[in-house]
Amino acid sequence: MKERLDELTEVKRAARLGPSPQATERQHAKGKLTAHERIALLLDEGSFHEVEPLRRHRATGFGLEDKKPYSDGVITGWGSVHGRTVFVYAHDFRIFGGALGEAHAQKIHKIMDMAIAAGAPLVSLNDGAGARIQEGVTALAGYGGIFQRNTRASGVIPQISVMLGPCAGGAAYSPALTDFVFMVRGTSQMFITGPDVVRAVTGEQVSQDGLGGADVHAEVSGVAHFAYDDEQTCLEEVRYLLSLLPQNNRETPPPQVTEDPVDRRGESLHTLVPADGNRPYDMRTVIEEIVDDGTHLEVHERWATNVICTVARLDGHTVGIVANQPQSMAGVLDIASSEKAAGFVQMCDSFNIPIVTLLDVPGFLPGVDQEHGGIIRHGAKLLYAYCNATVPRIQVILRKAYGGAYIVMDSRSVGADLSYAWPTNEIAVMGAEGAANVIFRRQIQAADDPEAMRQRMVKEYKAELMHPYYAAERGLVDDVIEPADTRQVLIRSLHMLRTKHADLPMRKHGNPPQ
Repeated sequence: MKERLDELTEVKRAARLGPSPQATERQHAKGKLTAHERIALLLDEGSFHEVEPLRRHRATGFGLEDKKPYSDGVITGWGSVHGRTVFVYAHDFRIFGGALGEAHAQKIHKIMDMAIAAGAPLVSLNDGAGARIQEGVTALAGYGGIFQRNTRASGVIPQISVMLGPCAGGAAYSPALTDFVFMVRGTSQMFITGPDVVRAVTGEQVSQDGLGGADVHAEVSGVAHFAYDDEQTCLEEVRYLLSLLPQNNRETPPPQVTEDPVDRRGESLHTLVPADGNRPYDMRTVIEEIVDDGTHLEVHERWATNVICTVARLDGHTVGIVANQPQSMAGVLDIASSEKAAGFVQMCDSFNIPIVTLLDVPGFLPGVDQEHGGIIRHGAKLLYAYCNATVPRIQVILRKAYGGAYIVMDSRSVGADLSYAWPTNEIAVMGAEGAANVIFRRQIQAADDPEAMRQRMVKEYKAELMHPYYAAERGLVDDVIEPADTRQVLIRSLHMLRTKHADLPMRKHGNPPQ
């Protein structure tokens, strides 16, 4: 028995160390950690339980029969984050460049099936060179199994993809199917066709980072939800995100004890938001004043910046916040911001996270590019997401709420449970100036002083249809509140709505705008 135990110890030590010390040194020289080092940073200390560490491939040809390293280039297993079970798989770039083969794929399939069955989050640490070419179409079939499981797990368990190296070709579709994508600057890239193919087909010269680096996907394409400078910070933020999410769609996110009083008044809100609707301000300062300890985790912070989507806590309970950002494009909705907010609303609804919507929106962005780009179709995605959401939903109107954008941004008419407004609210079909120009066009043209007449009509329209209590008088908002009371009003309303139950019609699935 002692001999067998000694042999087992040596085999497992060899499997953990990887192919060679030189391979580990090369990985570190690129500024990258090994798969086991990454898992150690992600999970609670000593909690990782590896599955199939001694798995080897069975492929032959092209010299593969002479290279059969343990793990086959992917580490799989489970552990805990803040004491809660999390499943993980991590590509080991030191072995076949992390490329996916038959055995490699089967290990990932198994851990994904386990995560779905156990009802626990799945985190993938991606650092691989795509399909293992030597294994041919078998490797491609392995990706198909991953995609199918990504789709089956969607909305059932949180799925987080962490990009820590290259991810090219069909491999890039798995992260795109998950709930959140994290990237690290300088070391991670995602693209369907690499720079060489782009150059051969189109003649365009571009680097790997310029084509699919972290900043490109965080700012331009919107593929990445988060981007960080180093792996340690990235993995710490993954841990924080997991603390805000439930284990699965049958649970609610875990509450956290907070010392931030429920009845704390936000007196600074009276001066943070100008009463003049044409003056911009930073909506983030409003959010920080309202949420627990001023802390929130913004999703897609640098993409579609005219809308803010962030996860925070109110009285220790997780909430998702969607807010227009007047500091960027005056807070209008456009194609990108509609897609961004729609995806966030769907994620919150999937995982029982209440949604708070902070409105200051002058409408949808006009323009030929927007119309030809399908603003109707993309704006409908956000409308569909809100209408389909069954979690508690509260709307707060800070200033402007004009036209279709007001309706789309979770108005009472599309199913918001409660709607509140500040005394600075302006709820209308359009701005007073535009409305007066349409309604009183003839009177203005016939006047001796058209500009004076126009100003008088604007003032009359505001007095009749845009005063702060017009919507409240007609039951379109539930109350007009002091800005300083926003935090306690939201907390008490969400407490009441915590037992909300809403059923959707029986159907196979919806058919949302594409």
